[in-house]
Amino acid sequence: MHATATENQTPLFLTEQQVAEFLCQSVRTIQKWRFIGSGPCFYKFGQSVRYRSDEVIAWAHARRKAHTSQ
Repeated sequence: MHATATENQTPLFLTEQQVAEFLCQSVRTIQKWRFIGSGPCFYKFGQSVRYRSDEVIAWAHARRKAHTSQ
């Protein structure tokens, strides 16, 4: 049995727009991060750029801070 994306599940691959919305950033910021290598890992399928949802979440968790001096 194959898992499929439903309305209650996050899709496996996200677009730049979806990643930007999830991270509360602009698409341009996501593109800049990709260019300089500081954002989440990405995949290229032809001309399409996609991000794995689990990797975006892990990337976000790695940036968690407990206070401002960190």
